[in-house]
Amino acid sequence: MYKGVINSVALLSLAVIIAGCTEPKKMSSIDPVNWNKRTVGRPLSDSLLSGETYLSVYSEIYSRTEHQTHALTVTVSMRNTDPMDSVFITKAEYFDTQGKPIRIYFDKAIYLAPLETVEIVIDEKDREGGTGGNFLFDWSIPTTASEPYFEGVMISTSGQQGISFTTQGKRVR
Repeated sequence: MYKGVINSVALLSLAVIIAGCTEPKKMSSIDPVNWNKRTVGRPLSDSLLSGETYLSVYSEIYSRTEHQTHALTVTVSMRNTDPMDSVFITKAEYFDTQGKPIRIYFDKAIYLAPLETVEIVIDEKDREGGTGGNFLFDWSIPTTASEPYFEGVMISTSGQQGISFTTQGKRVR
């Protein structure tokens, strides 16, 4: 009887060790298939105006001291502010506090219909971006269209406490 219990404990221990050795899955609420469905199926016109926008985001912020942080959920909104024309976002890349790339959400042109908003959600458990994470977005628009608008919304709640704030994108090119 004890031999069976010992074998069961050994197998359970081995399973826990193996599970602990596997690489953690990247945390994101956005299914990459969604980006593929939004991909523009043809090359973009050379007559489009191109730009790049920087957006700061915070997957965690300092709390009480510089040695303690509080995790946040990040919602990144990519907004087409033009009521008539579609705009194209050609790349969305996420960087950590040290400026090292974390992930590229897409690097093929996706479209945003007039006045449409598309979002990237970074789960509260995903702290890779740290206290100084940021995005770079490359985009292209018709010369008569309004530039896309990029905004970050950070939020967290715990018990009866809550925190939320926003950041706005800044065109860098």
